[in-house]
Amino acid sequence: MKRIYLTTAIPYVNAAPHIGFALEAVQADCLARFYRALGYDVFFATGTDENSLKNVQAAEAEGITVQKLVDRYAKQFEDLKQALNLSWDKFIRTSTKDHFKGAQKLWLLCKKEDIYKKKYRGLYCVGCELFYTKGELVEGKCPEHQTVPDEVEEENYFFALCRYQKYLETLIDTDKLQITPISRKNEVLSFIRQGLEDFSISRSKERARGWGVPVPGDDSSHSAETTRDKQVMYVWFDALTNYLTALGFGTDESLYKKYWVDNPNRLHVIGKGIIRFHAVYWPAMLASAGLPLPKVEFVHGYVTVEGQKISKSLDNAIDPFDLVAKFGRDVIRFYLLREIPAWGDGDFSIQRLKELYNGELANGLGNLVARVARLASDTNLSLPPKKNFKFKKTVAENLKNFWFDRAIFSLWDEISALDRRINDEKPWELEGQKLKKSITPIAQEIRELAFNLSPFLPETAQKILDQFTGKIRQSEPLFPRI
Repeated sequence: MKRIYLTTAIPYVNAAPHIGFALEAVQADCLARFYRALGYDVFFATGTDENSLKNVQAAEAEGITVQKLVDRYAKQFEDLKQALNLSWDKFIRTSTKDHFKGAQKLWLLCKKEDIYKKKYRGLYCVGCELFYTKGELVEGKCPEHQTVPDEVEEENYFFALCRYQKYLETLIDTDKLQITPISRKNEVLSFIRQGLEDFSISRSKERARGWGVPVPGDDSSHSAETTRDKQVMYVWFDALTNYLTALGFGTDESLYKKYWVDNPNRLHVIGKGIIRFHAVYWPAMLASAGLPLPKVEFVHGYVTVEGQKISKSLDNAIDPFDLVAKFGRDVIRFYLLREIPAWGDGDFSIQRLKELYNGELANGLGNLVARVARLASDTNLSLPPKKNFKFKKTVAENLKNFWFDRAIFSLWDEISALDRRINDEKPWELEGQKLKKSITPIAQEIRELAFNLSPFLPETAQKILDQFTGKIRQSEPLFPRI
């Protein structure tokens, strides 16, 4: 049986989940459901990044312990499973002892000559958890967060990234590590070709407030104040390791062997803002440690709200739990997969959500299913259970290439075609066997359509399959108009 290991990035837990992470979670879930339906052995992992300085600062601002803060928000991210009908197999939290063991193991596996200590001064953005050069800033500010970085000076461990420049360029240029879409691949290659610099992979315990994964074997013996000066891992070094520790790396490694070592299909779904860490730092770290690399990284864009980037300062974060309570799980999944361009940025607006709900879900899919169910029930049509459903070529090919929106458009073309067929054949003018003969192939096509919808709208797809198996009956509208 073919296998695939599929991950989302793990978000910081210094605030509640917003619609931006919901997009990534739903995209990854759609892929997991698609590959399971194809017969793959799928392992789908997500989780939370809990060791960042962001979390420390958020806890200090609230006057609570960091553990209390991360527990609270990790629970909210975990609750997305129910809210958005996600099917992950593992939710990893990086503040756990098992994760610490795996992160420390990866550090120790890296070549000794790739990790060294030096004093450093740099411009640090806490939002990105990243040092920037002056040339990378825009008008003196972080290009991602539009904030002035802190000037930091301390002694840290560094990873010799510059030694991997040629290796990384060849790796990505030849698609041994495939970055999709190609615009993101070119962006990474451009970054590599400008010349890679070694990067800091630890922080002083003092600056990290003692929060984080301790650097194994670090005693900072040159210092009189050894306890204070001990180092914790740079959050990105430890966070990236989650893709291994979610499978038990460093503890019970049976899943790690099955889904990482012995499985060629290793796929990361990530946002464009963290591409440098995943496409440059991560493969270099794994190569240094002598471990297999991911095979594919799919990079999605951002969700804007009414044309503006989501940010705390604008107070425009959209709560996915509120949306689901108002409109339902499948409606939100539909919007994110259909309306946000698969390979780029897209906008979220309640007005557009309502338009799509009424136009495509209520009047399109819902109306078609109701029409066919009514006609089928008039003739007492009964369909036997079916197991060998197949994905339509347009759906399968688009999903394999991460074109979620195109796959959905192709299914709505089918819905329109079935509507036209009913209008042309006018089965409502028929009776008895003639009606049954006319409506049977259309009812069967509705079931095929439902199966093809299952990665996108799992709840709705199951309702349709249940309704159209055995004696077909009328039921409540799938999507009552709003």
